[in-house]
Amino acid sequence: MSQADELKQRTRLFALRVAKLADALPRKPSAFAIARQLARSGTSAAANYRAACLARSKAEFISKLCIVTEEMDETLNWLEMIADLRLVRPQRLAALTDEARQLTAIFIAARKTARGGRS
Repeated sequence: MSQADELKQRTRLFALRVAKLADALPRKPSAFAIARQLARSGTSAAANYRAACLARSKAEFISKLCIVTEEMDETLNWLEMIADLRLVRPQRLAALTDEARQLTAIFIAARKTARGGRS
């Protein structure tokens, strides 16, 4: 399996886990708002990575990677907010938050490499 295929799989599984977490959040206004944003950003990262893999140019690839990075970072923000508000048990968030951090770092590095080492 290629590295791109592994990342497609990894981001897809991440999106599924995020969606399940969003569905499990308490039914109250603050959690509802966070759940919508979390589900949107977590699934968007996976979809945009797939789109990046089909980019027609280097510029389009870099652009899509920028979107993926932003969406992953936003997802991490919502996960941290869920933790701060104690909407779910910390143990439930630990692995997902770690995966969000790892994926964010991977896409930041990939974007930098694609740009030829420039930030």
